[in-house]
Amino acid sequence: MHDLAQQIVSGLATGSIFASLALALVLIYRSMGVINFAQGEMAMFTTYVAWQLVQIGMPMWAAFLLTVIVAFVGGVALERIVIRPVERASALSVVIVTLGLFIALNGLAGWIWGFVVKPFPTPFPTTPLQIGGAGFSAQDVGVIVVSLATLALMSLFFQKTKLGLAMRAAALYPEQSRVLGIRVGWMLALGWGLAAVVGAISGIMIAPVVLLDPNMMQTEIVYAFAAAVLGGIESPVGAVVGGLILGVAINLLGTYVEAIGNELRLAAALAIIVLVLIVRPAGLFGRVAVQRV
Repeated sequence: MHDLAQQIVSGLATGSIFASLALALVLIYRSMGVINFAQGEMAMFTTYVAWQLVQIGMPMWAAFLLTVIVAFVGGVALERIVIRPVERASALSVVIVTLGLFIALNGLAGWIWGFVVKPFPTPFPTTPLQIGGAGFSAQDVGVIVVSLATLALMSLFFQKTKLGLAMRAAALYPEQSRVLGIRVGWMLALGWGLAAVVGAISGIMIAPVVLLDPNMMQTEIVYAFAAAVLGGIESPVGAVVGGLILGVAINLLGTYVEAIGNELRLAAALAIIVLVLIVRPAGLFGRVAVQRV
């Protein structure tokens, strides 16, 4: 029983990372109708920024906060410089641009910091936590707390602030929002900034586990996409729930199903994507489009 509890907590920690990245994907998809394939590389690049700040002697949490600011500014800048010129182009054109951004960020990180794997310091205690006779990793518990706090703050921002409501309106009803005086272009840029912030937090939380290298987020973004599809690609709540469910499911399957193990966890995630698209294409929280004939 204790082993099962440990695996569930570990799965929730992993799932909260998936949930954060899935939320970042949803933020962009809701505003542009496309998947940002560079989301994982944006998270990786800002994680390198955090690592560099720590290397020059900055305290971990100060580096964390400064990295969040850098991520936001960088996300806004990327939208203004790279995405805005193709904003009104076809969805395929935007996808191609995000794929180009993926390649550019990956190569730039390798050019600046090299492709050698680097250890990343954990911001959490290394001693295990004893709860009810079971030992839990402080890293896992810390990741869950930070990730869920981030997601809760995002939810409050979009539901309780005027700027958050304006961003939601601009994403759902861009033409009507322009008539009401909302600067839709800047709302989109702010959405990219917030998605970059969520991605940066995900990268910093997972780097101590997977170690730091330019390819560190490429597998994680596949899991995040699976989580977004599971929850509903247009639903922020679905992204969170989908991420947590996927994290626990993959961890339990990898631990208790010998045929899957560690090697086939990614394949299991891809199988979940296919299954969801067949059974419920809109996802758990997605809205099914109904057309009247």
